[in-house]
Amino acid sequence: MATKRTVTRLAAYERRYRELARQFADIGYIASGSVARRFNRCGKPNCACHHDPPSLHGPYWQWTAKLNGKTINRRLTDQEAELYNEWIANDRRARTLLAEMRRTATKATELILNETTREAS
Repeated sequence: MATKRTVTRLAAYERRYRELARQFADIGYIASGSVARRFNRCGKPNCACHHDPPSLHGPYWQWTAKLNGKTINRRLTDQEAELYNEWIANDRRARTLLAEMRRTATKATELILNETTREAS
């Protein structure tokens, strides 16, 4: 028979786990990678981007990610860069929540297994 303390702790873990799951469900689209602002030189030798000091072209937004083991780059508009930044932040939040769910589940399962072992003895 589980002790009152065990039942209370297990209920707290269950509440915490369910709250994390609700937060996880509220996350929007996710994307991996990073968004960076870039300045470039062109191929025209007399362009100001080749002077000293250079006047580079840009800024341009660039998304970089690894997909299927291959690094891909995509030039983005300002609006697309804003969306990707949101999706990347969502991905970070999802990873953080999932890690917390795993920690909470580990505590709960250890408690359950310890109680099952104790009851079997």
